[in-house]
Amino acid sequence: MGEPSEVILPLFGILDVTGEVVVMWIILAVVAVLSLLVTRNLRERPGKFQNVIEYGVEYLDDFLSGIIGKKKARKYFYFLGSLFIFIIFANYSGLFPGVGLTKYAKAPTSSLSVTAGLGLMTFVFLLVASLRAKGVKGFLKRFWSPVIILPPLLILDEFIKPASLALRLFGNIFGEESVTEQLYEILPIGAPLIMMVLSLLFCFIQAVVFTMLTTIYLDEAVETEEE
Repeated sequence: MGEPSEVILPLFGILDVTGEVVVMWIILAVVAVLSLLVTRNLRERPGKFQNVIEYGVEYLDDFLSGIIGKKKARKYFYFLGSLFIFIIFANYSGLFPGVGLTKYAKAPTSSLSVTAGLGLMTFVFLLVASLRAKGVKGFLKRFWSPVIILPPLLILDEFIKPASLALRLFGNIFGEESVTEQLYEILPIGAPLIMMVLSLLFCFIQAVVFTMLTTIYLDEAVETEEE
């Protein structure tokens, strides 16, 4: 867990497949299959599986609506919802037996390269959303208001936001995995199990925090004068 990512298979000389990449592919495949199973057999009177999925989507929709309002939450749900689902799957993947103990399977969010990628993706999404909502003129205007000496700080802030998201998520997940590994070496029975139980809550909180902060940043990015 605390070791650098080890390349398992170099693909075409441009992509190094690591344990984190393997688990990411598995997560994407699982989410894709679950999505297909739910959407192909939608029923007016849902079964247990559809009920669980619908409850989760409704909970997430209510959570986002409480931050930016129903209209914006629905408009940007495709990104915010996908972000939350990927992060929580990635966080919880570290709790499965063997994940993190071998180079072939590691929790994606325990790697800085993965969380940095999430931060970069969030940065691009916020930039595009702001440009679409305000236009180029409105987007640039917010860097010059209300005081003309603020632009350098405001521009720097745009880069600090995604960087802080990436570092916070990486630090917390990597730290939690490292502590669990050390406890396993010191006291193999009992202590690691307690940490894994706490991780169930801890991993959920980290996914919520990342998504919540992204949603707040999004609200600031797309806010118009009319609002």
